[in-house]
Amino acid sequence: MVRKRTALEIDAEIAKLQREREETRVAEKAGVIARMKEAIAYYGITAADLGLDGLSRNAYGTAKRLRPEVGRVKYKDDAGHTWSGFGRKPKWFVEALANGKAEADLRVA
Repeated sequence: MVRKRTALEIDAEIAKLQREREETRVAEKAGVIARMKEAIAYYGITAADLGLDGLSRNAYGTAKRLRPEVGRVKYKDDAGHTWSGFGRKPKWFVEALANGKAEADLRVA
């Protein structure tokens, strides 16, 4: 008769496997980086070739400058939630507007 393992035993095995996976990933990563460096040197690959030059290229190969990373806070509420004003409006912002706040009330000076 096969004994069923407990949830605690299974959790311990999962944790052990996760540690093993992370160790394997770190070891594999070093090899991948070494192969990439070798290929970059051999083929003369540049950041622009990889699309890492701050430019976005459309299907026709035409480049356009990407919007710089936006890190500054444009909107903030009393609870400390913040939003840069870029991307989808966060839930707290939409709810504040629905509850009678004006966009100007949430704008950081």
